[in-house]
Amino acid sequence: MKIAFFLVVNSLSLSLVFSQEQLADSIKISELREVVVTATRTERNLASLPLPIAIITSEAISKSGVTRLNEILFEQTGLLTIPDFGGVEGIQVQGLDASYTLILIDGVPLVGRSAGTLDLSRISVGNIDRIEIVKGASSSLYGSEALAGVINIITKKPKRDLLSGNLSYRYGSFETNDLNSNVVLKKNKFSGSIFTNYFNTNGYDLNESTPEKTVEPFYNITIQPKFYYDFSDDLKLVVGTRYYNQKQDYKATIDDEKYKGNSNINEWNSQIKVTHKWNKKFYSEYEFYATNYKSDEFLNDSNKQLFEANFYKQWLFRPEVRTTWSFQKSKLTAGIGLNKETLNRTYFDSNVVFNSQYAFLQYDYNPTDKWNILAGFRYDNHQEYQSQWSPKFAINYKVNQNFSLKSSVGYGFKAPDFRQLYFDFSNSAIGYAVFGYNVAETKLDDLDAQGQILFRYDGIDFNSELKPENSINFNLGSYYEKENFKWETNFFYNSISNLIDTKAIAQKTNGQNVFSYFNIDEIFTYGIENNLHYKINNFKFSLGYQYLVAKDKSVLKAIDKGEVFARDQTTLASFQLKKDDYFGLFNRSKHTANFKVLYTIPALKTAINLRVFYRSKYGIADSNNNQILDNYDAFVADYFLTNLSITKDIKDNLSLQMGANNLLDFTNPNEISNLSGRQLFARLQFNF
Repeated sequence: MKIAFFLVVNSLSLSLVFSQEQLADSIKISELREVVVTATRTERNLASLPLPIAIITSEAISKSGVTRLNEILFEQTGLLTIPDFGGVEGIQVQGLDASYTLILIDGVPLVGRSAGTLDLSRISVGNIDRIEIVKGASSSLYGSEALAGVINIITKKPKRDLLSGNLSYRYGSFETNDLNSNVVLKKNKFSGSIFTNYFNTNGYDLNESTPEKTVEPFYNITIQPKFYYDFSDDLKLVVGTRYYNQKQDYKATIDDEKYKGNSNINEWNSQIKVTHKWNKKFYSEYEFYATNYKSDEFLNDSNKQLFEANFYKQWLFRPEVRTTWSFQKSKLTAGIGLNKETLNRTYFDSNVVFNSQYAFLQYDYNPTDKWNILAGFRYDNHQEYQSQWSPKFAINYKVNQNFSLKSSVGYGFKAPDFRQLYFDFSNSAIGYAVFGYNVAETKLDDLDAQGQILFRYDGIDFNSELKPENSINFNLGSYYEKENFKWETNFFYNSISNLIDTKAIAQKTNGQNVFSYFNIDEIFTYGIENNLHYKINNFKFSLGYQYLVAKDKSVLKAIDKGEVFARDQTTLASFQLKKDDYFGLFNRSKHTANFKVLYTIPALKTAINLRVFYRSKYGIADSNNNQILDNYDAFVADYFLTNLSITKDIKDNLSLQMGANNLLDFTNPNEISNLSGRQLFARLQFNF
């Protein structure tokens, strides 16, 4: 029964395919127009790519009525927005944590993963042209953090010689305001755009019995100018920057005493890129990128005296050169670059620096009209961990004009981050401590000299360096498109070794443990994704489904040896667990699905967009204290969410949109803190 839903979806897929094949031969084959750049760093037709790719268009974003990146990604098949312990929402891809997915804006990375998760709500969707999502290991082109995939947010750029743009204002529940301005100008050789966004909300409270809100009030501002200059048809310059600032109330109650302060985030990045076309077959790109992320927060007591303060300051500098050579039926892309990354934060003894150099090579070969072969590798040389080779190989076979088969295998890696190497944290309330791998031995000796260590655990040493996490990723899928019907399916498998996790290294005299980071676990995920799209008259339908299994190999081995037990909550008797009792990794759902319908009424210039999302149960806590998630632990029950938006064109340049996210007002205050309840909204947009 666990794959019943999967079988139903695939049966439906096949029946729709065969029904489409029975259409008259006179029907013209629709031209595939979707072009992607993220997967290969060159322009490629979506249907011909041998990799699992998804595209979110600006039209889809506009019709949905969402305002932030996390909201639109949540609506995609196989993507789950997962909050960390601080409430920051990251993205889970193919069952892998948010720290394994690289987030780009116009091809360059964002930073600011203070706890491993990049806050997706930092990104406004107001100037997005499209979002390209590459699923599966992409380290062969992008290096670390691309172990699960890459999400590239591509912003709008000028296309015609005129002044154009839009202004929009959106008001929603919880006194939420979203104001957008996007101005685009193109004149001869010069063009540019300036996007600004102001967002504020009063927050929300899921538990009125607590003195603090679930989310406190905050506001943020985004300013994003970008300029283009064409020296000639063969030499072009792009200069862009982005500034983001957020301020939020920060409150806490400790031992019945109230503390108050605020939290501040500043982000800045700048990109300079020169494109030089040497001839019809050879062109180069020269790019320099710099970004800075700073956050600080403080709490004052009732006497306005400082009680607590934390800060986080990160810089990334990246020059890169890429060259593409086209010859016969092939395309060769090569690149070299270097990263310089610095971080200074609370719980670090000093400012730390990472330096690395890298080179990549990719061969794109089309021996016939039916075959596409993609092969590449990347070499990363890093000062803090062993060098990495990241190969990838993929094949696409075009069965006919409508149907393609694709498969890929790739190696991915994630380097140890600053926190895993240099963290120095002690919990004053409870008494435990967490040390980064590179400083753990020194810090442990210091505690020992102070008489705080009762004993050290056997078999613990820091003689060898902490290794990068690495994975092998397999994808096998198909792509079918004919007239108004499209079907995509993809089987995936990920095996991750050298997984970095915390492990107790000593016990303090207060009974609490001291932890550090080690390569200890091996995990795997596998499953299938299906996406169906169908258009008939004024209706557009889509159906998406993912089946997922995510487990720890060491747990399965321990169960086989009879070493894993659980406790009956009624009798308190212990019993041995079987493999069927092991659910898998925390915060993973076996089944997720979505259904979307867009209905346009041309006579009324109106579009109705309904989206329904389903997530099956997932585990959140180890109530047995056996260090795994089994069927007798604490779970979040399955649930549905429904979003609705209605867009009305009042005039050619003026539109009104109204809707509701979480239309049925589903909440789970104790277990899903990032789900606020029903959110009503209205938006007015003027285009010029």
